[in-house]
Amino acid sequence: MKILFAEDDRDLSIAVKTLLERTGYLVDTVHDGAEALAYAEAESYDGMILDWMMPEKDGVETLREMRSKGITTPCLLLTARDAIEDRVTGLDAGADDYLPKPFNGKELLARVRAMMRRRETYVPDVITWEDLQLDKGSCELRCGTQSVRLTGKMYQMTELFMENPKHLFSAQQLMDRVWGWDSEAEINVVWVNISQLRKKLSELGSDTEIRVYRGTGYALEKQE
Repeated sequence: MKILFAEDDRDLSIAVKTLLERTGYLVDTVHDGAEALAYAEAESYDGMILDWMMPEKDGVETLREMRSKGITTPCLLLTARDAIEDRVTGLDAGADDYLPKPFNGKELLARVRAMMRRRETYVPDVITWEDLQLDKGSCELRCGTQSVRLTGKMYQMTELFMENPKHLFSAQQLMDRVWGWDSEAEINVVWVNISQLRKKLSELGSDTEIRVYRGTGYALEKQE
């Protein structure tokens, strides 16, 4: 089996490559995200190991781009960042597994074996409604050939609307669901984000809209 290993620490790269090859794997090593993307597009691999913190493109950015290009190779993400939020980010980007640094060689091999046993195809987690697609991995909102990347509360609000199309949400309900009931933010952040989301839908040329029901709330609906 052939593995693509992307790691900018040259000493660690040599050590892991040696470990994997002694176990019977064929290994191609690269040292930055751009190079990893080029290799993944040019070759067929059974698995990938990507370091998060790399020059040119970091591991998460590289993986998101791979998935957007239809590269379905299973991926193990390595990083010294082990906060829960970081793990979620890596997995949502399309990683099959996540291993914090420093790691034990035996555990790495076990994770690689488990990764190889998993399904061979990657199916992105995409919400579709009417002419819109929201990719949870890349946080991209798409309409036809147009796309825009959403971040933070804008993404969370869009996800809520697309999972509940035509549902009427009051400003307070959006505040509670997106910002949290204990948030210290003012209610006007809801209005600001609604306004920005309506503009993005218009820029994408979507046939949908966030309809405003004055005094009642907001709903994602198809334009009449």
